[in-house]
Amino acid sequence: MIDKNGIAKRIAQELEDGWYVNLGIGIPTLVANYIPDGIDVTLQSENGLLGMGPFPTEAEVDADLINAGKQTITTRPGSVFFHSADSFAMIRGGKVQLTVLGAMEVDQNGDIANWKIPGKMVKGMGGAMDLVASAENIIVAMMHTNKRGDSKLLKKCTLPLTGVNCITKIVTNLAVLEVENGAFVLKERAPGVSVEEIKAATEGELIVKGEIPEMNV
Repeated sequence: MIDKNGIAKRIAQELEDGWYVNLGIGIPTLVANYIPDGIDVTLQSENGLLGMGPFPTEAEVDADLINAGKQTITTRPGSVFFHSADSFAMIRGGKVQLTVLGAMEVDQNGDIANWKIPGKMVKGMGGAMDLVASAENIIVAMMHTNKRGDSKLLKKCTLPLTGVNCITKIVTNLAVLEVENGAFVLKERAPGVSVEEIKAATEGELIVKGEIPEMNV
């Protein structure tokens, strides 16, 4: 099993040189700390920034530099700031090659729920709706189960949806999975985790083809 940083490190392996990448709130923001050597990507934040760097050390913290989740960040040489309307124009115009989002639930049809639990106060959906509607390449970063131990990879989402039929890949603390033809397909398992453990933690239909390799983290 891996932790949140392990999830981020595995997702960072999906990055390709020259990509513009949007990192959602939560686990996705950690991906900025694990960009592989030799890969040059530009991180985009919907509050109006291109060129985010890794999280700051205590000495580097600048309260005026924040991402969309209100976390303090660093900037890379050449970074630029602009209106959030321009940032959303980039997203809606398909200029972002990869979006990494957190989620409360994902189902076997590729639907995602990541913004609201009924009865709990929320600030709103933020940019998630635009991201799932516009991005062609979305990776979900999340824990495989919730705090009660219930699966978050479901036959059908139970929470209000953010997007429909839009998720193709999920990286959890237990596995890497892809959504294909209305089912989760197991691609990799976390170190020390068995296929049987992943099956037990997955409510939705899980397809296992051949020998499943361990993640390289």
